[in-house]
Amino acid sequence: MDALKAFVLYLIMLHTCKITATNATYGEWKTATATYTKEKDGSIIIEGACGYGDLHRETYGKYSAGLSSMLLNKGSTCGACFEVRCVNHILWCLRGSPSIILTATDFCPPNYGLSADYGGWCNLPMEHFEMSEAAFTEIAVRRAGIIPVQYRRVKCERKGGMRFTTSGSSNFYQVLITNVGLDGEVIAVKVKGSRTGWIPMARNWGQNWQANVNLTGQPLSFEVTTSIGRTLTSYNVAPANWQFGQTFAGKQF
Repeated sequence: MDALKAFVLYLIMLHTCKITATNATYGEWKTATATYTKEKDGSIIIEGACGYGDLHRETYGKYSAGLSSMLLNKGSTCGACFEVRCVNHILWCLRGSPSIILTATDFCPPNYGLSADYGGWCNLPMEHFEMSEAAFTEIAVRRAGIIPVQYRRVKCERKGGMRFTTSGSSNFYQVLITNVGLDGEVIAVKVKGSRTGWIPMARNWGQNWQANVNLTGQPLSFEVTTSIGRTLTSYNVAPANWQFGQTFAGKQF
């Protein structure tokens, strides 16, 4: 019996050491809760508060998540990546507490008519993830209503360059920025035409950025800064004959 106890303690020590080493790279685990929403094909594919549109087209797909106010931070967290795992529930969590990587793509609105433990999961000051059913069942059993989770910010692994989707009118220019690597959270954007200097853009909503300027007929360059202070410039991303509604690929962090 003593030998068995010693072996169990050894396994716990190895697991703890592994988590500690990983945390040194990605940051400390924090506690939250999670639920899932039923959508077509098991994924969240609606446009959402971040403005990404079709989430399958934008490569986020079933690993998209709606975040409570505390986590979404008025939309500035859109595009950020979180590692999430179910913990401390022997009935609901899958064995071994596997984790998934989610991208913040939507807002989980509060419902102050319900208590925080019964429907008001996204009420302040709760930290909550609402994910697709397909993603949820990779960490917990489907019949679980709400589960305790741990989460941490991680690096976003993206394929290809950042994407810039144009919209607006002659004197109002807007760009949606998607597929951002590194920390994924854009905090500042500048645009430059061939006949202008660098023009700071303001956040309209989510990851839509705007400027009151006429840039038609000019090749466009973009300067993007993320929340950790990294800045990347993509020169001449859009040609002079660009049109509203088109998407162009730039560099990647």
